[in-house]
This record gives sequence, C-alpha cells and structure tokens, in this order.
Amino acid sequence: MTEFARVPQLSTRIATHLQTRIEAETWPPGTRLPTEAQMMQEFGVSRAVIREAIAQLRNAGLVETRQGAGAFVAAPGARPIRLEPAQAMDPRAFARLYELRNPLEVEAAGLAAQNARKPDLARLAQAMARFDVPEESIEASVAADLEFHHAIALATQNPYFVQVLAAISDRIAHVIRAARAEMTLADLHARTRSEHGAICAAITTRDPQAARAAMRAHMAGGAARIGLRQKQGPT
Repeated sequence: MTEFARVPQLSTRIATHLQTRIEAETWPPGTRLPTEAQMMQEFGVSRAVIREAIAQLRNAGLVETRQGAGAFVAAPGARPIRLEPAQAMDPRAFARLYELRNPLEVEAAGLAAQNARKPDLARLAQAMARFDVPEESIEASVAADLEFHHAIALATQNPYFVQVLAAISDRIAHVIRAARAEMTLADLHARTRSEHGAICAAITTRDPQAARAAMRAHMAGGAARIGLRQKQGPT
C-alpha cells in the first residue's frame, strides 16, 4: 500500500498562494497572470509544477486560459463549493473519494456523450492529445489528467459537475501521485492513455452507454493502482 503524502505538494502550495492574490484582488478579474517563465523564476520550480498549479486554479473556476495568450483571472462566483486543501489523505480518505467520484464521473461521461457541442469535443481532443506524448514528470501527468476530466465536466453542459469536480481536484491529484508511487511513469502513462482514450472515443461517437462503461473501468483501474478494490455497480 502506498505511503500517502502528509504535506501539500509544490503545485498545491503555489496554487494556494496564487489563489490568495486573486481573492485579495491583488489581481482583479481580467488580469493576466505572470507568464510560466516568470512564475518558474519566482517560485523556483519547473514548468510542469506551474502548469499543474494553473490547472488547479482553472478547474476551481478562478482562472481561465486562452490559447496562445496565457491565464487570466476569472469573474468571481464560479466556485460556490469550498474545501480545505487536501494536505493529508490516508487509505480511508481515498476510498471515500472514490465513493464520490465513481457515480459522479460515470454520469458525467454519459452526459458528455449526450450533450457535448463541437467546441467541447475539440477541447476534449486537445486534452487527449497530451496523453500522446510520454510525460517527463508526475506533475505533468497530474496536469494532463485534471485537464481531461475538466473537459468532460464542461461537456455535460451542467455547471454543477464542473464545480464539484473543481472542489475535489487537489484530492484527485493525490490519487495520481499515489498511483505513480506504485509503478513506473511509462507504465502509468500507457495505462491511463488507454483508459482515457476509450472514454474520449465513446464521447466523440456520442455513445452514452459506452462512455459510462469506459469511465467506470477507468475509475476501477485508478482505484486498483493505489490498492483499493471497488464494488461493481450496474453497467
């Protein structure tokens, strides 16, 4: 069984620091955040860590990213659900997280297959493309995974899925890191690439039943990678 981290990861600490600036309106809505290079220099971390921190803020509804332009502070009120940072998670906490994620994300996948619009499918394909390139670090893997699930939540056309998944995004990141401790990065990448690919294909072909089944398999695979055994629900 994985030995679970008991201190916040660098990306979570940086995201919390940036969130403080946003909530204090040091950066008002619409403000462009510093570039990745500037934040790398300020915090003394890699590009992958900065990208995951930005992904956490984006998934929380605090920033929005624009292709080729960077990240900007979003309008307030996008995140009514507030949870304390996941500074410590033990096996029981992981099991409870999956009790929530399994029905939530399985249904999100089905709704995404039903409701996705062309921009949603393009966003999902872009997120999926990140899995085609082997990740050089676990932080890059975390950022890619969060981006993919965020794209599915947006494709449901139901903002509550986006808000709930945003609220637990840092806990999902802990799951990915825990899985990394149990296998090589290359093996983890290959398995998650296959699982995410099946979900993406089902949503793209607008097959809700296949999308739910693929997401259910992904949830079971993720749980197994950290030593949890899930009860199988109806297919």
